[in-house]
Amino acid sequence: MSIDPPFRADVVGSYLRTEAIHEAREQHEDGAISDAELHAIEDREIRELIGQQRAAGLRLVTDGEFRRAWWHYDFYDGLTNVAVVDSDHGIQFQGVQTKTKVLRVTGRIAWNPEHPFLDAARFLIANAGDATPKVTIPSPTVLHFRLEAGALEGSPYAAPEDVFDDLAAAYRDAIRDFHAAGVRYLQFDDTAWAYLCSEVELEKARARGLDTDGLAEAYSALLNQALAAKPADMVVTTHVCRGNFRSTWIASGGYEPVAEQLLARTAYDGYFLEYDTERAGGFEPLRFLPRVDGHDPAQRGKTVVLGLVTSKSGDLESREDVKARIAEAARFAPLAQLALSPQCGFASTEEGNVLTPQQQWAKVREVVAISREVWGD
Repeated sequence: MSIDPPFRADVVGSYLRTEAIHEAREQHEDGAISDAELHAIEDREIRELIGQQRAAGLRLVTDGEFRRAWWHYDFYDGLTNVAVVDSDHGIQFQGVQTKTKVLRVTGRIAWNPEHPFLDAARFLIANAGDATPKVTIPSPTVLHFRLEAGALEGSPYAAPEDVFDDLAAAYRDAIRDFHAAGVRYLQFDDTAWAYLCSEVELEKARARGLDTDGLAEAYSALLNQALAAKPADMVVTTHVCRGNFRSTWIASGGYEPVAEQLLARTAYDGYFLEYDTERAGGFEPLRFLPRVDGHDPAQRGKTVVLGLVTSKSGDLESREDVKARIAEAARFAPLAQLALSPQCGFASTEEGNVLTPQQQWAKVREVVAISREVWGD
């Protein structure tokens, strides 16, 4: 388990955009530089980011989501018959709202074999060196959960739940093409599971027209359909997020309402779970993680990556406090099936969280150092 991902010291995926990226995107939006010029700057900055991740001691590398404005909308916008459109509102966080964009489904949802994320993955793989490239995409569950009233008008779907089969098929095709491109470590980023733990967010979902009864079971079935043909040499994990925009959040509530469906019944190889604040509840839900025989090296088992180091502020956690919390988590799941990461990415959108690049890298180095002290590898 220390050899294959998720690693003892891991990361969710996104990093603070560099000044060069911010400037290039502004220039591109103003028409001052071409698509090719923007792409070249992104290439250069991603190569630099790969080196920084390796220097911090990580065994995996991501592209920091430097080519994206959003952690999720850029991917959905590249699917067949899904569009991100202007709206009169965005996604409401604590005291702040995102840009005013929403999803629209214009026809039958399908995978796009020319999706730009494939080329982004190929670039990461070509430049990763001896590190393991990790690619992140949003989960199919989030597309469903974010559908608003009117989002399906003009599509073949009468109700939000009608998209499930086509979504599963689209993701099966996506997994096939990412694997063909060389991806062996793929992550589905997911806010929906956290929202299922919040009555406030469930009420908002019902107001958008979603039927929330039995949704945890429906999401587990959707994901299992999507993962049904996953190649044996590919690891697919998920990150369960409570919202991460400019260091703010959306959902509160422990994992208990969904833990059995998510950990025991959904065919992920690993779970990045946020545990940086009391809003995540206790570690008791980890008891649903299927255990493996630690004496059999052939049994890799599922891994829970504990998000105990916050990405929302630059304050560095006490190393001893983090180790104590890992020990507490190990009361409910085997230590051999646990790992450590920041609780989320550092920039789920291009705006980024409220901390400096220096603080960001201090957090990453601390994750690496603590993991070595706890697991010795």
